[in-house]
Amino acid sequence: MFLFDDLDLHTSMFHSIHNGTILFVPTQTQTPNPNLNLMLHPYLTPLVTRASFRSLTMSLLHSNPNPIKTRIRGVVFDMDGTLTVPVIDFPAMYKAVLGKDQYFKIIASSPSGIDILHHIEQWSPDKQQKAYEIIADFEQQGLDRLQIMPGAADLCGFLNSRNIRGLITRNVKSAVDLFHEKFGMSFSPALSREFRPYKPDPAPLLHICSTWGVEPNEVVMIGDSLKDDVACGKRAGAVTCLLDETGRYDSPKYANVEHKPDYKVSSLSQFHSLLESNFDLTP
Repeated sequence: MFLFDDLDLHTSMFHSIHNGTILFVPTQTQTPNPNLNLMLHPYLTPLVTRASFRSLTMSLLHSNPNPIKTRIRGVVFDMDGTLTVPVIDFPAMYKAVLGKDQYFKIIASSPSGIDILHHIEQWSPDKQQKAYEIIADFEQQGLDRLQIMPGAADLCGFLNSRNIRGLITRNVKSAVDLFHEKFGMSFSPALSREFRPYKPDPAPLLHICSTWGVEPNEVVMIGDSLKDDVACGKRAGAVTCLLDETGRYDSPKYANVEHKPDYKVSSLSQFHSLLESNFDLTP
């Protein structure tokens, strides 16, 4: 049984508390609100302060065995490093494209990572062509060693009967086609870097939401990149989840990045559990 004094009360918060009786002591200036499911009692003590009220309320909310789940109508995946095992040596590719000196200069000022495609777009056509050839070579090496991420098949099987799912990658369309063909999974829409502007711009995710006829806040965006996947999702207004297998984003250098994920998991199996426990996936 709990007793509260003259507090800044929120009706919706009390409707979520099912266990325990809440007692409210009105002051002379307060008029009891008949919409609040409260039991008025002017005599019992001790009173609860604002700070302890917030702490107690949150504790009660989190202990609720049947919390209200957020409705999610679709999941959008990154491909490389999320649905597939990361095999491309991105630092080596960036150094080959930018040169070592420029690479280290950029990485020092951009803790969340390098947007190599953005840099290339500022170059002359001849220099761009050479850069894209280098990238294509690294990507082809990655395709030759393409492997499905552990947990991806089970996760997609789980989503088959519940949700629509899409894919956004900065890789090329031929890589997406090979992924679909090799692993027998279907994502629609599946947007590659031929779709402009590509992530971290929110345009591809907003395009998918429009195609599905859903709002961005009804979609979860999951990927392994803060600068691309999380930024894209956040800018679009979606729920975001960062896949961080190795814990590299726990480093202090990522503490002040602009866009932080709503959730962070270390595997697709953990993401699977997160979806089941935190979201309503009813079609």
